[in-house]
Amino acid sequence: MEQIIKKALKRGQKTLSEYESKQVIQSVGIPITREKLARSRDEAIAFAEEIGYPVVLKGCSDKAAHKTEMGLVKLKLAGPDEVRKAYDEIVGKGLDLDGVLVQEMIKGEREFVIGLSRDPQFGPCVMFGIGGIFTEVIRDVSFRVAPLTELDAEEMIDEIRMKKLLDEFRGSPAVDRKQLVKALVGIGDLGYRHDEIAEIDINPVIISGNTPVVVDALVVLNNPN
Repeated sequence: MEQIIKKALKRGQKTLSEYESKQVIQSVGIPITREKLARSRDEAIAFAEEIGYPVVLKGCSDKAAHKTEMGLVKLKLAGPDEVRKAYDEIVGKGLDLDGVLVQEMIKGEREFVIGLSRDPQFGPCVMFGIGGIFTEVIRDVSFRVAPLTELDAEEMIDEIRMKKLLDEFRGSPAVDRKQLVKALVGIGDLGYRHDEIAEIDINPVIISGNTPVVVDALVVLNNPN
């Protein structure tokens, strides 16, 4: 994980790519989507076959923070022909990409957000709340100053207004709160231990069955250059 950050800083990156960001997040034990970075059309198809359909394709670059708006995200691809077409469309944008991320399609009706920011007075702070496209509209979030204890994380989870979404919901089991607690504590530790990390935005965290899975993530760097 340290090597990913060091290399990015050396290259003058302001952010990590989604692929790099997820590797950093996974290093503290947070579940992420099964995914591989393809650098050719044939690789993309092979990875999709390995992961299992349906899959998502995303153009991957540290300069592509707003992938959907840039036309770099293709969802619900159900076979090799669709993957081939989506890969060509993404690469055809002519952007400088690290590759194309082939990712499992996670299904779940409950979406949350986890974040890290640096307050001028308090330092690294962890955020938890309702995620997905409604994050900025609903604004149902809680905060704690890092580092977090497990008790801090439990309190954060209980403070959001829509906490009942964590219980049994529309036939789905209650969310594995231990995994959420581990994620919040882990993100706090990353911010507390690594001054090079300015922000972390994990949105959405989709509940698949009862497990929180990171579907998209962005790590912003404190780059002295």
